[in-house]
Amino acid sequence: MATNRSNEDRDIQTSAEKTAQATNVVKAQKPITPIRQRLMVTWLVWLVFRLLGLPILISIFNPSNPDIIGGIAWQALWLVPAFVLTPSILRGRSPYALLIGSMFTLVYLGASGVVLFTRIYGSSWAEIVVYLFDFVLLLAINVWLFILLKRLPSMNNVVKQPR
Repeated sequence: MATNRSNEDRDIQTSAEKTAQATNVVKAQKPITPIRQRLMVTWLVWLVFRLLGLPILISIFNPSNPDIIGGIAWQALWLVPAFVLTPSILRGRSPYALLIGSMFTLVYLGASGVVLFTRIYGSSWAEIVVYLFDFVLLLAINVWLFILLKRLPSMNNVVKQPR
């Protein structure tokens, strides 16, 4: 059965739809600052833990007592890309830089997961906890990066202000 609507009904409906759409736009704009701060803190904690904490704790918990200085040097070499990305991660403004940072941290996350799973079979529980903490920090960094990239303005159709 077909119903005839007057023009007034259509206008009322479209204005209500416009109001609902405007409400959805306001709801979609979530704050960036708390995620940026969480990312900054997690990133710095991971860098310090990976550079200093991991070699020291592994030297303490591993029965073969690996060299702490050698471990720190190895981690510093392994973290060169992370040190290069640190300024853009701490600023957290450029979607392009954060996207590149996200790709690198996914590589770090994968490597950390591989190390964790290889250590499960032949290491003590304390070492496994150290590697698990590293993995969880990297996972948190990736989650914050994805959330921040979602909340930042779109990289497409950006209108630049004239100078």
